[in-house]
Order: sequence, then structure tokens, then C-alpha cells
Amino acid sequence: MGEQTGFKAQPPKGIDPFGASTEGASVYELIRDDIIEGRLKANDRLVVADLAERHGTSTNPVREALQLLRGEGFVLITPNRGARVRPIDQDFVRDIYEIGVLIEPALTRWFVNMATDDDITQLEQVQDEIERNNFVDPLRHSELDTRFHTIMYERHYNRHAAELWWKHREVLRAVSRRFNFTLARRAQVMREHRELIALIKAGEAEKAAELVGRHVEGSGRHILAQMQAISAARAG
Repeated sequence: MGEQTGFKAQPPKGIDPFGASTEGASVYELIRDDIIEGRLKANDRLVVADLAERHGTSTNPVREALQLLRGEGFVLITPNRGARVRPIDQDFVRDIYEIGVLIEPALTRWFVNMATDDDITQLEQVQDEIERNNFVDPLRHSELDTRFHTIMYERHYNRHAAELWWKHREVLRAVSRRFNFTLARRAQVMREHRELIALIKAGEAEKAAELVGRHVEGSGRHILAQMQAISAARAG
């Protein structure tokens, strides 16, 4: 796989990551980025008319976007009180990655039993790209890492499980943009990806599923540790 300009991981085939109009999906991404980057702060009210003016759109796409964000947990909507930003706290991140620990091993187990030579070649090519990038471009690493796992899950028969994985993956990717990978985590990601490819080649479905569970948990714990360090620094 050669160098790609503007590489962007795509959701599993047959999955609409937004379930909204094109304009609604665009506004969703803008508001989500504002929440992640802190431009919209925890418990801020989200007034539809104000957001529509801010993003130069009508109110319908904003309403669509807020419903999507509600579904992902970024926004809380209360009857007669409207929408507000949910605090992106450690409990929120823990809940998301713990669901991944439950889902991804099952998706992986199925993939190992169905993997073709072409699948394995694609995994190796993406991993080569990951290693060439070597975390120099964090956004590119994130996109490639997502592509690596999407190759494994995109053909799974349970589309609800694959869609839930994708949505939660996007949440954690968005949150993790605020943090740098530690050297230890970088080495662990590289090692576990290569171990996973070897287990897939060997048809070791149970061992591969167990490894993916550890991999997902390691990612979640890494984000939590970064959040805890920031909280401690602010408290100090």
C-alpha cells in the first residue's frame, strides 16, 4: 500500500455512521469537535437557533445533529429544558471502552474463522503503513489504526454490533485527540498488532479474541490515565 493523500478510514460496509442528511452529518461533526476541543464546555446549553446561526445553516440539520450526539452520549436532552453538553469524564470513557472489550473479541473470533489470504495481506499492508508513520502524524495513525480494525469487522453478519463498535470507536478517537501516546503505549500497539496478525494466520481464534480484549482495554486505560494526569495537575 503506497502513500495516500488525505487518507481517511471509512466505516464498515453497509453502515451509515450518521443516519442523517448530509448537512446534518456535517453539523454533527462540527458540534462534536467543539465539544471535544472544549469550545463547548460541560453543561453548556445547546440552543438550536444559536447553533444554526453559528454554523450558517437552518435549524433542522442542528436538530438532527443533536439527536446523533445524544445517541453517542455527548449531549443530554431533558424535556422542557432542552439540550446541554454532557461532561466527557472518566466514567463516560470507561463505559465506552468496557463495551468495546465485550464486543470486539466476538467480532474478532468470527473474523479469524472467515479470514482470507487477501484479508491478511490488507492487514499487513496497513500495519506496514502504521509502522512507517511511527506516530509522527497522530491523525494519520488514528485513521490507519481504525482501518486495521475495520478490515476485521466490516463483513460481520451482525450489523448492529459492527455499527455500535464503529460509533464507540469514533467517540474514543475523538476524545484521544487531546492526548499523546506514551512511548510504552506506542510499543504495545505495534507489538499487539503484529501478534494479532500472526494469530489470525495460524487460525487461533480464541487467542486472537483474548488479545483484542487486552488491546481494547489497554487503549481505554491509556486514555483514562491521561485524563487522570490532567485532573491531578489542575487540582495541584
